[in-house]
Amino acid sequence: MKSSVITFPGSNCDRDMDVALKKFGFNNKMVWHDDNELPKSDLVVLPGGFSYGDYLRCGSMASKSKIMRSVIDFANSGGLVMGICNGFQILVETGMVPGVLLRNKYLEFICKNVFIRVDNVDNPYFKNLDKKVLEFHIAHNEGNYFCTNDQLNEIEDNEQIAIYYSNKDGKIEEKDNPNGSLKNIAGIFNKKKNVLGMMPHPERMIDKSLSGEDGSLFFKNLINNIK
Repeated sequence: MKSSVITFPGSNCDRDMDVALKKFGFNNKMVWHDDNELPKSDLVVLPGGFSYGDYLRCGSMASKSKIMRSVIDFANSGGLVMGICNGFQILVETGMVPGVLLRNKYLEFICKNVFIRVDNVDNPYFKNLDKKVLEFHIAHNEGNYFCTNDQLNEIEDNEQIAIYYSNKDGKIEEKDNPNGSLKNIAGIFNKKKNVLGMMPHPERMIDKSLSGEDGSLFFKNLINNIK
C-alpha cells in the first residue's frame, strides 16, 4: 500500500506520521507543498503542525498550496485523505469537510492524552476496529469544532461524525470535552466518508514503551481495510 504525507512550512508531525505509516506496512513518500502532483497513492495524509506559522487562520495559507489541487482532485475521485490536527484545519479551509475550527474554549494550548469514542465504522478508517474507545494524544490551540445548525443537522443526517471526545468508558459528557467542540466532536468525515479530519494524533500512540498502542490498532486496521 502506498501513502503520501504532505509537508508544509511549519509542519512538525510529518516525520512522526511517516514513521507510523512505515511501521505498519505503508510504502510512504514525503511530498513537498510546492509540488504540483501527487505520487501514486492509496492514502494521503495532511499532518499536524503549524503550517505557515498559523498566519491569517490555521490552515488557511496551506489550503492554497500548489499540491492541494492534486489532493482535492484525489479526494474527489474517491481517494482516502486524512487530516490530523493542523491537517484537519487545512481540510476545513479547503471545504473538503464542513465547519470551522476555533480557538480552544479557555484560550489555552492543550497538550494531553484524551479518550475518543468511535461513532461510525461504515468507512475504511474504522471498519473492523476491535475497540470503540481509544486513547489518543492532542496538542492544539484551535481545536474547537463549530458549524451552523443547518450544517450540524446535515452532518448528523449523513452520519459524518467520526469520533467524539469521551471518558474511558465511552460516555460523552461536557467534562471530557477538552476544547469546547460542539457536541464533543473530535473528528468528522465528508459525505462519501473517504476524507477524515480529526484533532487527536494516532501517530503519537504507536509504542507501548513510549506512549501507548491505541494508535497501532488504528493504523493496523486502516491498512487491512485498504488492501
